[in-house]
Amino acid sequence: MGLFGKRADAPTQEAVLAALATVQEPELGGNLVARKMIKELNIDGGRVVVLVDLTTPACPFKEQLANDVRAALAQVPGVSEVEVDFTATVRSYNGIPDKARVPGVSHILAVASGKGGVGKSTVAVNLAVALAQEGAKVGLLDADIYGPSAPLMTGARGKPGITENQKIAPLEAHGIKIISVGYFVDDSQPLVWRGPMISSMLRQFLFEVDWGHLDYLIVDLPPGTGDIQLTLAQSIPLSGAVVVTTPQDVALADAIKGVEMFRKLNVPILGIVENMSYFIAPDTGKRYDIFGHGGARTASSKLGVPFLGEIPLGMPIREGGDTGQPAVTQSAKDAYADSFRDVARTLAGRISIETMVAA
Repeated sequence: MGLFGKRADAPTQEAVLAALATVQEPELGGNLVARKMIKELNIDGGRVVVLVDLTTPACPFKEQLANDVRAALAQVPGVSEVEVDFTATVRSYNGIPDKARVPGVSHILAVASGKGGVGKSTVAVNLAVALAQEGAKVGLLDADIYGPSAPLMTGARGKPGITENQKIAPLEAHGIKIISVGYFVDDSQPLVWRGPMISSMLRQFLFEVDWGHLDYLIVDLPPGTGDIQLTLAQSIPLSGAVVVTTPQDVALADAIKGVEMFRKLNVPILGIVENMSYFIAPDTGKRYDIFGHGGARTASSKLGVPFLGEIPLGMPIREGGDTGQPAVTQSAKDAYADSFRDVARTLAGRISIETMVAA
C-alpha cells in the first residue's frame, strides 16, 4: 500500500496544519506553520497539495523538506496522496540602517580573496550562474578594476546601452545581468586610476546601473584589502562576504587577513571556499593534492566561520572561463558543476540565516 494507507474520510484542514506544524525547517529552525512558510494548502478528498514558501530558490534542503512533509501528512487520517510544491520569497537584508540601499536588490554579496591567482572570479561567475539556474534573479558586478574578467568568462560582449530612465543597461548572459569596467575600456590598455576614481566608479555601477529586481547581486572584488573593499563595505549594507582561497599556506594566510578585514568592517562572513582543492587525472583517475588539501576547512574552523565547500581543479573549468561557458553550464564530469551548485546552495542558506539574525 506504500506510504499512504487506504482512508475513507477526507482529512480536515486543522489536522493537516497540525501535521505540518511538526515539520521543522532544517536550517532556520522552527516549524513550517509557525514560520508562515505554508503559502497555500488545498485539500481535495484524500489529495493534499502544499505550497511551501522558501527563503531562497536555492534552498539546500528542498528535497528533505518535501520528504518530511510527505511523511508527516502520511500520518493524517484520510490522506491518500500528497503533492509538495515550492515557491521562494527572498527576504531583503536590512543591514546597517544608515547605509544606502541599492534599489530593487535584496542582497549584495562580496566575493573576495586575500591574493590573486586563487580563482576568485571563476568562483564568483559560477556562483552567480548557479544561483540563477536555481531560479534566483542574479546580477554580477565585476569590480576587479585592474583585471576585469567578466566579459571573457561570461561571453557577454558589447557595450552597455542607456535605458529610458537614463541608467546604464547591464549586459545579460546565462540568466544573469552583468556590468564590468571591461565594457568601457580597451582590452589592451591598462587602467591607471587612483583610489577616489575607483571608488566613484564602483558607486556608479551600484546606483546608476538599471539592475531591476535582484535577489542577489554578486560583487567580484579585486584581490587584497584596498580601496574597493573599503568603499563597498562602508557605502552599502552588504549581506556578507565569501572568501576564496586555495589550500596553499601562503593563500590561506592572506585569506585569513581578508576575513579579519571584513570583520573589522562589520561585514558578516558567509564562508570560505577552497578552490583548486585537488586534481583527478582524467586518464588514470589518480588524485593529486597539488596545493595541499583541507587547509581552508581547518582555517574556517579556527576562525569560527562557515566552510562552504571544495572546488576541484578541472580542465573544463579553465576552458569554460576562456570561452564564456561557465563550468555550471557544462556536462563534463570534471567541470564539477555539482560542486559549484552545492556551494551556491550552501551560500544561499547562509544568507537566509544572516537575514534572520539581522531582522
